[in-house]
Amino acid sequence: MKSSFRVCGKCGHGLSQYNPDPLCAPCSRGGDITRIPDRAWRDEQVHRALSAWDFGELLRLLRRRSGLSQMAVRSLTGLTQSFISDLERGRKQLGGGEAIIDFLNGLGLPADLRPLLLTPFGEPDRGASDGPLDPALPWNADRMVTSLEFAVGGVMKRRGVLALSGAGLTQYVLQSTITAPEAMGSMSPNGTRVTVPLITSLEATTDALRHMDASSGSGSLATTSLGHLKILVRLLKHGSYDEAGGRRLAAATADAATQAGWYMFDGGNHAKAQRLFLAALRAAHSSGDSRLTAAALSFLAIHGYSVGDPRDAVTTARTARLGISDRDAPALQAMLLTRQARGHARLREESAARAALEEARVLCAQGRGEDDPDWLYWIKPGEILGQTASCLLDLGRPTEAAESFDAARHELSQEEIRTTAQFLSRAATAHMQTKNPDAGWGIAQEVLSLVDGVHSARLDDHLRSMLAEVRRFEDSPAARDLLERGESVMKGRAAA
Repeated sequence: MKSSFRVCGKCGHGLSQYNPDPLCAPCSRGGDITRIPDRAWRDEQVHRALSAWDFGELLRLLRRRSGLSQMAVRSLTGLTQSFISDLERGRKQLGGGEAIIDFLNGLGLPADLRPLLLTPFGEPDRGASDGPLDPALPWNADRMVTSLEFAVGGVMKRRGVLALSGAGLTQYVLQSTITAPEAMGSMSPNGTRVTVPLITSLEATTDALRHMDASSGSGSLATTSLGHLKILVRLLKHGSYDEAGGRRLAAATADAATQAGWYMFDGGNHAKAQRLFLAALRAAHSSGDSRLTAAALSFLAIHGYSVGDPRDAVTTARTARLGISDRDAPALQAMLLTRQARGHARLREESAARAALEEARVLCAQGRGEDDPDWLYWIKPGEILGQTASCLLDLGRPTEAAESFDAARHELSQEEIRTTAQFLSRAATAHMQTKNPDAGWGIAQEVLSLVDGVHSARLDDHLRSMLAEVRRFEDSPAARDLLERGESVMKGRAAA
Protein backbone atom coordinates (compact mmCIF):
# COMPACT_ATOMS: atom_id res chain seq x y z
CA MET A 1 0.00 0.00 0.00
CA LYS A 2 1.13 3.49 -0.75
CA SER A 3 1.42 5.96 2.09
CA SER A 4 1.22 9.72 2.01
CA PHE A 5 3.08 10.15 5.30
CA ARG A 6 6.66 11.45 5.16
CA VAL A 7 9.26 8.74 5.39
CA CYS A 8 12.98 8.69 5.99
CA GLY A 9 14.89 8.97 2.73
CA LYS A 10 17.37 6.32 3.85
CA CYS A 11 15.57 3.65 5.87
CA GLY A 12 12.02 4.30 4.62
CA HIS A 13 10.53 4.44 8.11
CA GLY A 14 7.95 7.05 9.12
CA LEU A 15 9.12 10.47 10.30
CA SER A 16 7.72 12.30 13.29
CA GLN A 17 5.66 15.40 12.49
CA TYR A 18 8.18 17.33 14.60
CA ASN A 19 11.13 16.29 12.41
CA PRO A 20 11.36 18.61 9.35
CA ASP A 21 14.50 16.85 8.05
CA PRO A 22 14.47 14.22 5.26
CA LEU A 23 16.16 11.63 7.49
CA CYS A 24 15.22 10.17 10.85
CA ALA A 25 17.56 10.86 13.75
CA PRO A 26 19.54 7.55 13.63
CA CYS A 27 20.06 7.79 9.85
CA SER A 28 21.14 11.42 10.11
CA ARG A 29 23.86 10.22 12.51
CA GLY A 30 24.90 7.49 10.10
CA GLY A 31 23.27 4.64 12.02
CA ASP A 32 20.59 2.17 10.97
CA ILE A 33 17.10 1.62 12.32
CA THR A 34 14.91 -1.44 12.16
CA ARG A 35 11.19 -1.14 11.64
CA ILE A 36 8.94 -2.78 14.19
CA PRO A 37 8.38 -6.15 12.48
CA ASP A 38 4.84 -7.28 11.79
CA ARG A 39 5.34 -10.37 13.98
CA ALA A 40 5.78 -8.08 17.01
CA TRP A 41 2.35 -6.60 16.42
CA ARG A 42 0.78 -10.10 16.16
CA ASP A 43 1.54 -11.04 19.75
CA GLU A 44 -1.57 -11.62 21.90
CA GLN A 45 -0.15 -9.58 24.78
CA VAL A 46 0.41 -6.65 22.41
CA HIS A 47 -3.24 -6.89 21.34
CA ARG A 48 -4.39 -6.84 24.97
CA ALA A 49 -2.27 -3.77 25.74
CA LEU A 50 -3.61 -1.97 22.67
CA SER A 51 -7.21 -2.84 23.57
CA ALA A 52 -6.67 -1.55 27.12
CA TRP A 53 -5.00 1.66 25.90
CA ASP A 54 -2.02 0.69 28.06
CA PHE A 55 0.51 2.39 25.81
CA GLY A 56 3.40 2.02 28.23
CA GLU A 57 2.97 -1.76 28.26
CA LEU A 58 2.41 -1.73 24.50
CA LEU A 59 5.71 0.04 23.93
CA ARG A 60 7.59 -2.20 26.34
CA LEU A 61 6.28 -5.33 24.59
CA LEU A 62 7.01 -4.00 21.11
CA ARG A 63 10.55 -3.05 22.04
CA ARG A 64 11.16 -6.46 23.62
CA ARG A 65 9.88 -8.28 20.52
CA SER A 66 11.63 -6.07 17.97
CA GLY A 67 14.90 -5.16 19.68
CA LEU A 68 14.36 -1.40 19.31
CA SER A 69 16.20 0.88 21.71
CA GLN A 70 14.53 3.80 23.44
CA MET A 71 16.58 6.12 21.23
CA ALA A 72 15.10 4.44 18.14
CA VAL A 73 11.60 4.91 19.54
CA ARG A 74 12.46 8.55 20.17
CA SER A 75 13.23 9.07 16.47
CA LEU A 76 9.97 7.40 15.44
CA THR A 77 7.63 9.17 17.84
CA GLY A 78 9.24 12.50 18.70
CA LEU A 79 9.04 11.67 22.42
CA THR A 80 12.03 12.27 24.67
CA GLN A 81 13.97 9.30 25.99
CA SER A 82 13.08 10.19 29.58
CA PHE A 83 9.37 10.33 28.71
CA ILE A 84 9.61 6.96 26.94
CA SER A 85 11.21 5.45 30.02
CA ASP A 86 8.55 6.94 32.31
CA LEU A 87 5.78 5.81 29.95
CA GLU A 88 6.97 2.21 30.05
CA ARG A 89 7.18 2.33 33.87
CA GLY A 90 3.67 3.76 34.20
CA ARG A 91 4.89 7.05 35.62
CA LYS A 92 3.54 9.13 32.72
CA GLN A 93 0.67 8.86 30.24
CA LEU A 94 0.15 10.17 26.72
CA GLY A 95 -1.67 13.49 26.97
CA GLY A 96 -4.82 13.20 24.89
CA GLY A 97 -6.13 11.83 21.61
CA GLU A 98 -3.77 13.74 19.34
CA ALA A 99 -0.72 12.50 21.26
CA ILE A 100 -2.00 8.91 21.02
CA ILE A 101 -2.53 9.22 17.27
CA ASP A 102 0.99 10.63 16.72
CA PHE A 103 2.46 7.89 18.93
CA LEU A 104 0.74 5.05 17.04
CA ASN A 105 1.50 6.59 13.65
CA GLY A 106 5.16 6.78 14.59
CA LEU A 107 5.24 3.15 15.69
CA GLY A 108 3.54 2.06 12.46
CA LEU A 109 0.33 0.54 13.85
CA PRO A 110 -1.00 -1.90 11.20
CA ALA A 111 -4.36 -0.86 9.75
CA ASP A 112 -6.06 -4.15 10.63
CA LEU A 113 -5.30 -3.61 14.35
CA ARG A 114 -6.91 -0.16 14.58
CA PRO A 115 -10.33 -1.59 15.62
CA LEU A 116 -8.73 -2.82 18.86
CA LEU A 117 -8.58 0.81 19.96
CA LEU A 118 -12.38 0.83 20.14
CA THR A 119 -12.52 -1.79 22.91
CA PRO A 120 -12.89 0.79 25.74
CA PHE A 121 -15.93 2.19 23.92
CA GLY A 122 -17.67 -1.17 23.49
CA GLU A 123 -19.94 -0.77 26.52
CA PRO A 124 -21.65 2.65 26.47
CA ASP A 125 -21.96 4.48 29.77
CA ARG A 126 -25.57 4.10 30.88
CA GLY A 127 -25.54 7.61 32.21
CA ALA A 128 -24.43 9.11 28.90
CA SER A 129 -26.74 10.64 26.32
CA ASP A 130 -28.18 8.14 23.82
CA GLY A 131 -29.00 10.80 21.25
CA PRO A 132 -27.94 10.78 17.58
CA LEU A 133 -24.49 12.19 18.33
CA ASP A 134 -23.51 9.61 20.94
CA PRO A 135 -20.27 8.13 19.54
CA ALA A 136 -20.75 4.84 21.39
CA LEU A 137 -23.90 3.98 19.42
CA PRO A 138 -23.49 1.55 16.49
CA TRP A 139 -21.95 2.96 13.33
CA ASN A 140 -24.52 1.40 11.01
CA ALA A 141 -26.89 2.59 8.27
CA ASP A 142 -29.87 3.01 10.59
CA ARG A 143 -27.93 5.22 13.00
CA MET A 144 -26.55 7.16 10.03
CA VAL A 145 -30.06 8.07 8.84
CA THR A 146 -31.14 9.01 12.38
CA SER A 147 -28.13 11.31 12.73
CA LEU A 148 -28.80 12.90 9.33
CA GLU A 149 -32.48 13.48 10.13
CA PHE A 150 -31.48 15.15 13.36
CA ALA A 151 -28.93 17.33 11.57
CA VAL A 152 -31.36 18.59 8.92
CA GLY A 153 -34.00 19.39 11.56
CA GLY A 154 -36.12 16.26 11.73
CA VAL A 155 -38.26 15.28 14.70
CA MET A 156 -36.29 13.96 17.65
CA LYS A 157 -37.61 10.96 19.57
CA ARG A 158 -34.95 11.32 22.24
CA ARG A 159 -32.97 14.14 23.62
CA GLY A 160 -29.57 14.26 21.95
CA VAL A 161 -26.24 15.92 22.47
CA LEU A 162 -26.25 19.39 20.89
CA ALA A 163 -22.50 19.71 20.52
CA LEU A 164 -19.34 17.71 21.02
CA SER A 165 -15.86 18.78 22.08
CA GLY A 166 -12.83 17.46 23.90
CA ALA A 167 -12.91 13.75 24.80
CA GLY A 168 -16.39 13.22 23.36
CA LEU A 169 -15.37 14.60 19.99
CA THR A 170 -12.11 12.63 20.03
CA GLN A 171 -14.05 9.41 20.61
CA TYR A 172 -16.51 10.24 17.82
CA VAL A 173 -13.87 11.02 15.20
CA LEU A 174 -11.72 8.06 16.19
CA GLN A 175 -14.63 5.66 15.74
CA SER A 176 -15.48 7.21 12.36
CA THR A 177 -11.97 6.34 11.19
CA ILE A 178 -11.45 2.94 12.78
CA THR A 179 -14.81 1.13 12.85
CA ALA A 180 -15.34 -1.18 9.87
CA PRO A 181 -18.30 -0.17 7.63
CA GLU A 182 -21.35 -2.41 7.81
CA ALA A 183 -23.47 -3.62 4.89
CA MET A 184 -25.48 -0.98 3.04
CA GLY A 185 -28.58 -2.92 2.04
CA SER A 186 -31.72 -1.05 1.07
CA MET A 187 -33.94 -0.03 4.00
CA SER A 188 -37.04 -0.06 1.80
CA PRO A 189 -36.68 -2.66 -0.99
CA ASN A 190 -40.00 -1.62 -2.55
CA GLY A 191 -39.28 2.10 -2.46
CA THR A 192 -38.12 4.51 -5.13
CA ARG A 193 -35.52 2.88 -7.36
CA VAL A 194 -32.20 4.66 -6.94
CA THR A 195 -30.48 4.54 -10.33
CA VAL A 196 -26.96 5.54 -11.31
CA PRO A 197 -28.18 8.51 -13.40
CA LEU A 198 -30.20 9.75 -10.40
CA ILE A 199 -27.19 9.65 -8.08
CA THR A 200 -25.02 11.29 -10.76
CA SER A 201 -27.46 14.19 -11.06
CA LEU A 202 -27.55 14.65 -7.29
CA GLU A 203 -23.74 14.67 -7.14
CA ALA A 204 -23.70 17.30 -9.89
CA THR A 205 -26.02 19.52 -7.83
CA THR A 206 -23.65 19.34 -4.87
CA ASP A 207 -20.74 20.30 -7.12
CA ALA A 208 -22.66 23.24 -8.59
CA LEU A 209 -23.48 24.58 -5.12
CA ARG A 210 -19.83 24.16 -4.12
CA HIS A 211 -18.62 26.41 -6.94
CA MET A 212 -21.35 29.00 -6.27
CA ASP A 213 -20.21 29.22 -2.64
CA ALA A 214 -16.58 29.95 -3.55
CA SER A 215 -17.78 32.83 -5.71
CA SER A 216 -20.59 34.55 -3.81
CA GLY A 217 -20.60 33.03 -0.32
CA SER A 218 -23.18 30.99 1.53
CA GLY A 219 -26.08 33.44 1.06
CA SER A 220 -29.20 31.43 0.32
CA LEU A 221 -27.15 28.28 -0.31
CA ALA A 222 -27.64 27.08 3.26
CA THR A 223 -31.40 26.68 2.79
CA THR A 224 -31.01 25.28 -0.72
CA SER A 225 -28.39 22.76 0.36
CA LEU A 226 -30.56 21.52 3.23
CA GLY A 227 -33.40 20.87 0.79
CA HIS A 228 -30.98 19.01 -1.46
CA LEU A 229 -29.66 17.00 1.49
CA LYS A 230 -33.18 16.05 2.61
CA ILE A 231 -33.79 14.44 -0.80
CA LEU A 232 -30.68 12.30 -0.36
CA VAL A 233 -31.64 11.32 3.20
CA ARG A 234 -35.13 10.35 2.05
CA LEU A 235 -33.64 8.16 -0.69
CA LEU A 236 -31.37 6.47 1.86
CA LYS A 237 -34.36 5.73 4.07
CA HIS A 238 -37.06 4.95 1.51
CA GLY A 239 -35.16 4.13 -1.68
CA SER A 240 -34.45 0.78 -3.28
CA TYR A 241 -30.79 0.04 -4.07
CA ASP A 242 -28.18 -2.70 -3.99
CA GLU A 243 -24.98 -2.71 -1.93
CA ALA A 244 -22.92 -0.76 -4.50
CA GLY A 245 -25.71 1.74 -5.07
CA GLY A 246 -26.18 2.21 -1.34
CA ARG A 247 -22.52 2.99 -0.77
CA ARG A 248 -22.49 5.52 -3.61
CA LEU A 249 -25.68 7.09 -2.30
CA ALA A 250 -24.11 7.32 1.17
CA ALA A 251 -21.04 8.93 -0.41
CA ALA A 252 -23.18 11.51 -2.21
CA THR A 253 -25.00 12.20 1.06
CA ALA A 254 -21.76 12.61 2.99
CA ASP A 255 -20.50 15.16 0.47
CA ALA A 256 -23.80 17.05 0.49
CA ALA A 257 -23.98 17.04 4.31
CA THR A 258 -20.40 18.32 4.59
CA GLN A 259 -21.14 21.13 2.16
CA ALA A 260 -24.42 22.01 3.88
CA GLY A 261 -22.51 22.20 7.16
CA TRP A 262 -19.99 24.53 5.57
CA TYR A 263 -22.73 26.86 4.28
CA MET A 264 -24.22 26.95 7.77
CA PHE A 265 -20.80 27.69 9.24
CA ASP A 266 -20.09 30.40 6.68
CA GLY A 267 -23.49 31.91 7.52
CA GLY A 268 -22.70 32.02 11.24
CA ASN A 269 -24.81 29.06 12.44
CA HIS A 270 -21.94 27.20 14.08
CA ALA A 271 -23.93 24.74 16.21
CA LYS A 272 -25.98 23.43 13.30
CA ALA A 273 -22.84 23.29 11.18
CA GLN A 274 -21.19 20.95 13.65
CA ARG A 275 -24.24 18.66 13.73
CA LEU A 276 -24.12 18.43 9.95
CA PHE A 277 -20.38 17.67 9.95
CA LEU A 278 -20.90 14.91 12.53
CA ALA A 279 -23.78 13.44 10.52
CA ALA A 280 -21.61 13.63 7.39
CA LEU A 281 -19.03 11.51 9.22
CA ARG A 282 -21.58 8.72 9.65
CA ALA A 283 -22.58 8.88 5.98
CA ALA A 284 -18.92 8.90 4.89
CA HIS A 285 -18.28 5.92 7.15
CA SER A 286 -21.17 3.98 5.57
CA SER A 287 -19.84 4.80 2.09
CA GLY A 288 -16.52 3.13 2.91
CA ASP A 289 -14.60 6.06 1.37
CA SER A 290 -11.99 7.28 3.84
CA ARG A 291 -11.42 10.42 1.75
CA LEU A 292 -14.96 11.61 2.50
CA THR A 293 -14.37 10.92 6.19
CA ALA A 294 -11.22 13.03 5.94
CA ALA A 295 -13.19 15.83 4.24
CA ALA A 296 -15.78 15.98 7.01
CA LEU A 297 -13.03 15.91 9.63
CA SER A 298 -11.23 18.76 7.87
CA PHE A 299 -14.31 20.96 8.26
CA LEU A 300 -14.62 19.97 11.90
CA ALA A 301 -11.03 21.15 12.23
CA ILE A 302 -11.98 24.56 10.79
CA HIS A 303 -14.85 24.68 13.29
CA GLY A 304 -12.37 23.92 16.09
CA TYR A 305 -9.74 26.53 15.33
CA SER A 306 -12.27 29.22 14.33
CA VAL A 307 -15.01 29.09 16.99
CA GLY A 308 -14.22 26.11 19.23
CA ASP A 309 -11.19 24.55 20.86
CA PRO A 310 -8.05 24.61 18.65
CA ARG A 311 -7.01 21.34 20.27
CA ASP A 312 -10.02 19.72 18.60
CA ALA A 313 -8.73 21.02 15.26
CA VAL A 314 -5.40 19.30 15.82
CA THR A 315 -7.08 16.05 16.91
CA THR A 316 -9.51 15.85 13.98
CA ALA A 317 -6.84 16.66 11.38
CA ARG A 318 -4.45 14.05 12.77
CA THR A 319 -7.21 11.45 12.97
CA ALA A 320 -8.16 12.13 9.35
CA ARG A 321 -4.55 11.58 8.30
CA LEU A 322 -4.52 8.27 10.15
CA GLY A 323 -7.62 7.20 8.23
CA ILE A 324 -6.08 7.85 4.79
CA SER A 325 -2.62 6.50 5.56
CA ASP A 326 -3.14 3.75 2.96
CA ARG A 327 -4.12 6.21 0.22
CA ASP A 328 -1.92 7.82 -2.42
CA ALA A 329 -3.34 11.29 -1.72
CA PRO A 330 -0.59 13.86 -1.11
CA ALA A 331 -2.93 16.81 -1.85
CA LEU A 332 -5.47 15.58 0.71
CA GLN A 333 -2.71 15.01 3.25
CA ALA A 334 -1.38 18.52 2.58
CA MET A 335 -4.82 20.06 3.12
CA LEU A 336 -5.22 18.25 6.43
CA LEU A 337 -1.78 19.38 7.53
CA THR A 338 -2.76 23.02 6.95
CA ARG A 339 -5.83 22.48 9.17
CA GLN A 340 -3.59 20.94 11.82
CA ALA A 341 -1.17 23.84 11.52
CA ARG A 342 -3.96 26.39 12.02
CA GLY A 343 -4.89 24.64 15.27
CA HIS A 344 -1.27 24.65 16.42
CA ALA A 345 -0.96 28.35 15.53
CA ARG A 346 -4.05 29.28 17.55
CA LEU A 347 -2.49 27.41 20.47
CA ARG A 348 0.77 29.33 19.89
CA GLU A 349 2.61 26.06 19.24
CA GLU A 350 4.95 27.61 16.70
CA SER A 351 7.38 24.75 16.08
CA ALA A 352 4.54 22.26 15.55
CA ALA A 353 2.73 24.66 13.22
CA ARG A 354 5.84 25.29 11.12
CA ALA A 355 6.63 21.57 10.91
CA ALA A 356 3.10 20.76 9.70
CA LEU A 357 3.23 23.57 7.12
CA GLU A 358 6.61 22.42 5.80
CA GLU A 359 5.30 18.88 5.44
CA ALA A 360 2.24 20.26 3.61
CA ARG A 361 4.50 22.21 1.25
CA VAL A 362 6.58 19.12 0.42
CA LEU A 363 3.48 17.00 -0.21
CA CYS A 364 1.85 19.68 -2.36
CA ALA A 365 4.99 19.86 -4.49
CA GLN A 366 4.60 16.15 -5.28
CA GLY A 367 1.48 16.88 -7.32
CA ARG A 368 -1.78 14.98 -7.23
CA GLY A 369 -1.84 11.32 -6.29
CA GLU A 370 -3.98 8.53 -7.71
CA ASP A 371 -6.42 8.76 -4.79
CA ASP A 372 -6.68 12.54 -4.50
CA PRO A 373 -10.37 13.55 -4.94
CA ASP A 374 -11.46 15.83 -7.81
CA TRP A 375 -13.02 18.36 -5.40
CA LEU A 376 -9.58 19.14 -4.01
CA TYR A 377 -8.64 21.13 -7.12
CA TRP A 378 -7.73 24.19 -5.04
CA ILE A 379 -4.78 22.66 -3.19
CA LYS A 380 -1.89 24.42 -4.92
CA PRO A 381 1.35 26.07 -3.73
CA GLY A 382 -0.51 29.38 -3.38
CA GLU A 383 -3.00 27.81 -0.95
CA ILE A 384 -0.16 26.48 1.20
CA LEU A 385 1.45 29.93 1.19
CA GLY A 386 -1.85 31.54 2.16
CA GLN A 387 -2.42 29.11 5.02
CA THR A 388 1.18 29.65 6.12
CA ALA A 389 0.54 33.39 6.19
CA SER A 390 -2.63 32.94 8.27
CA CYS A 391 -0.70 30.81 10.76
CA LEU A 392 2.07 33.40 10.99
CA LEU A 393 -0.54 36.10 11.63
CA ASP A 394 -1.99 34.05 14.49
CA LEU A 395 1.53 33.49 15.83
CA GLY A 396 2.13 37.23 16.04
CA ARG A 397 4.61 37.39 13.13
CA PRO A 398 2.98 39.94 10.80
CA THR A 399 6.08 40.74 8.72
CA GLU A 400 6.55 37.10 7.73
CA ALA A 401 2.80 36.78 7.23
CA ALA A 402 2.71 39.79 4.88
CA GLU A 403 5.57 38.34 2.81
CA SER A 404 3.79 34.98 2.53
CA PHE A 405 0.49 36.65 1.56
CA ASP A 406 2.29 38.65 -1.15
CA ALA A 407 3.91 35.49 -2.51
CA ALA A 408 0.52 33.75 -2.71
CA ARG A 409 -1.44 36.51 -4.46
CA HIS A 410 -0.72 35.34 -8.02
CA GLU A 411 -2.58 32.09 -7.27
CA LEU A 412 -5.89 33.81 -6.50
CA SER A 413 -8.83 32.96 -8.77
CA GLN A 414 -10.76 35.93 -10.11
CA GLU A 415 -13.94 33.83 -10.10
CA GLU A 416 -13.77 32.85 -6.42
CA ILE A 417 -14.64 36.29 -5.09
CA ARG A 418 -15.55 35.33 -1.51
CA THR A 419 -12.35 33.32 -1.09
CA THR A 420 -10.25 36.12 -2.60
CA ALA A 421 -11.86 38.77 -0.36
CA GLN A 422 -11.14 36.72 2.78
CA PHE A 423 -7.55 36.18 1.70
CA LEU A 424 -6.97 39.86 0.96
CA SER A 425 -8.61 41.00 4.22
CA ARG A 426 -6.09 38.91 6.16
CA ALA A 427 -3.27 40.20 3.94
CA ALA A 428 -4.34 43.79 4.65
CA THR A 429 -4.39 43.07 8.39
CA ALA A 430 -0.89 41.58 8.24
CA HIS A 431 0.53 44.58 6.36
CA MET A 432 -1.06 47.06 8.78
CA GLN A 433 0.67 45.28 11.66
CA THR A 434 4.08 45.89 10.07
CA LYS A 435 6.08 49.12 9.91
CA ASN A 436 4.58 49.93 6.49
CA PRO A 437 0.78 50.13 6.94
CA ASP A 438 0.22 52.02 3.65
CA ALA A 439 0.35 48.73 1.74
CA GLY A 440 -2.35 47.36 4.02
CA TRP A 441 -4.61 50.34 3.39
CA GLY A 442 -4.30 49.82 -0.37
CA ILE A 443 -5.20 46.13 -0.08
CA ALA A 444 -8.12 47.01 2.22
CA GLN A 445 -9.51 49.32 -0.48
CA GLU A 446 -9.37 46.35 -2.90
CA VAL A 447 -11.28 44.20 -0.42
CA LEU A 448 -14.07 46.75 0.00
CA SER A 449 -14.47 46.89 -3.79
CA LEU A 450 -14.92 43.11 -3.96
CA VAL A 451 -17.48 42.34 -1.27
CA ASP A 452 -20.66 43.80 -2.73
CA GLY A 453 -23.12 40.95 -3.26
CA VAL A 454 -21.01 38.40 -1.39
CA HIS A 455 -22.94 37.02 1.60
CA SER A 456 -20.77 35.42 4.25
CA ALA A 457 -20.77 35.87 8.03
CA ARG A 458 -17.22 34.51 8.08
CA LEU A 459 -16.12 37.18 5.60
CA ASP A 460 -17.83 39.81 7.77
CA ASP A 461 -15.68 38.67 10.71
CA HIS A 462 -12.55 39.15 8.61
CA LEU A 463 -13.72 42.60 7.50
CA ARG A 464 -14.35 43.67 11.10
CA SER A 465 -10.84 42.49 12.08
CA MET A 466 -9.37 44.40 9.14
CA LEU A 467 -11.22 47.62 10.03
CA ALA A 468 -10.18 47.26 13.67
CA GLU A 469 -6.58 47.50 12.46
CA VAL A 470 -7.44 50.59 10.41
CA ARG A 471 -8.76 52.34 13.55
CA ARG A 472 -5.25 52.25 15.02
CA PHE A 473 -4.25 54.85 12.37
CA GLU A 474 -7.13 57.31 12.71
CA ASP A 475 -4.67 60.20 12.80
CA SER A 476 -3.89 59.56 9.13
CA PRO A 477 -6.26 61.16 6.55
CA ALA A 478 -5.93 58.10 4.28
CA ALA A 479 -6.87 55.77 7.13
CA ARG A 480 -9.85 57.97 8.11
CA ASP A 481 -11.15 57.89 4.53
CA LEU A 482 -10.74 54.11 4.42
CA LEU A 483 -12.45 53.70 7.78
CA GLU A 484 -15.39 55.85 6.70
CA ARG A 485 -15.83 53.78 3.56
CA GLY A 486 -15.48 50.54 5.50
CA GLU A 487 -18.10 51.49 8.06
CA SER A 488 -20.49 52.42 5.24
CA VAL A 489 -19.91 49.03 3.59
CA MET A 490 -20.51 47.18 6.87
CA LYS A 491 -23.78 49.05 7.50
CA GLY A 492 -24.94 48.07 4.04
CA ARG A 493 -24.05 44.44 4.64
CA ALA A 494 -25.90 44.42 7.97
CA ALA A 495 -29.02 45.80 6.28
CA ALA A 496 -28.90 43.29 3.40
